[in-house]
Amino acid sequence: MTASGAFWAFMAIIAAAERHWVDMFAWLGLALFVDGIDGPLARRVDVKRRLPNWSGDMLDAIIDYSTYVLIPAFALYQSGMIGRPLSFVAAALIVITSAVYYADTRMKTKDNFFRGFPVTWNMVVFTLFAATPNEWTAFVFVLLCSATTFLPIKFLHPVRVVRLRALNLAMLAVWCLLGILAMVYAFDSPLWLRAGILLSALYLFSIGAILQLLDRIRGRAPEQEIDE
Repeated sequence: MTASGAFWAFMAIIAAAERHWVDMFAWLGLALFVDGIDGPLARRVDVKRRLPNWSGDMLDAIIDYSTYVLIPAFALYQSGMIGRPLSFVAAALIVITSAVYYADTRMKTKDNFFRGFPVTWNMVVFTLFAATPNEWTAFVFVLLCSATTFLPIKFLHPVRVVRLRALNLAMLAVWCLLGILAMVYAFDSPLWLRAGILLSALYLFSIGAILQLLDRIRGRAPEQEIDE
C-alpha cells in the first residue's frame, strides 16, 4: 500500500507536466490518503515483525519527499504563478531545505508538534493555487516557510497534537472540504471560497507558534525536546 504512493506520484507528475492542476492535486490527495492510513494498518498487522528486512519508514520517506516536496515544487514552477527567475529560486529553496529537514532527527517535539515547518509543500502550493495571490506574495510566503524549516517554532500535527484537537481537526476538515470545492471550480473560485481556504490554512499554519508564544508568556516550559 505504501509503495502505491510512488505510482500516484508518477501520475501527478504527468498531470503537472500537462498543466492539468485539478488532476495533479487529485493524485496527490490520493497519495496523502494512503500516507494517512498505511501507518496504522502496518502497526496493526505488525509489519516490522513479519517483514524485518524491509523498512517501511524508509519507503515512506522516499515517497513523501516526492509527493510533499518535488511535485509541488515542480507545479509551482510549471504554473508560472511566481514567474521567472523567481520560480527557479523558489523551487531550489523548496527542494533543498526539505531534503535537509528530512535528515533532521529533531523533527518532533514531546507534545507531538513538528519542530520547524514540516515541509508540507503539497498543502502550501495547493493553498497558493486556490487563493491565487500575486507573484511577490507567493514568493515571500515560500521564503517564510523555507526559513522556518530550521527555526525552533512549533507547527501543528492536526491528528497527533492533543491540545485543541477537536478544533484542529475541524479546521482541517474545513480546509479539505473547501479545497475539494475549489477543485470543482477548477481553481476559478469565488472570493468567499478563496477567503475560507486561506483563513483555514493560516490557522493550521500558525496555531502551533501561537500556542508556543502563549506558553512562554504564561511561563510554561516549552516542550521542544524530540521524542525518544
